[in-house]
Amino acid sequence: MKNNDDTFFAEPVDPHAEARFLALEVVCRLLIWTAEGESLDERGVRATVALWCVRPDLIGEATLEEIGHVAGRTKQAVHQLADSFRETTGLAP
Repeated sequence: MKNNDDTFFAEPVDPHAEARFLALEVVCRLLIWTAEGESLDERGVRATVALWCVRPDLIGEATLEEIGHVAGRTKQAVHQLADSFRETTGLAP
């Protein structure tokens, strides 16, 4: 018979620590994705698209087309950023 020293199921999980860990992971993914923009302008567009994906109420319910118009980007380019954000953060269906 094999003795199993694995304490995975024996040690209780602290829900607060687990929540902090998950929140940190999400924030890190968001910041890394935003920082992938080559310029400050591109990073600003990425941050705006991230807000649109998560909390559109914080940017006045602007559409992706409106965000692209203000940022001087095509509608397709902004939609691609939104898709990229969703894939990077696991929000894609």
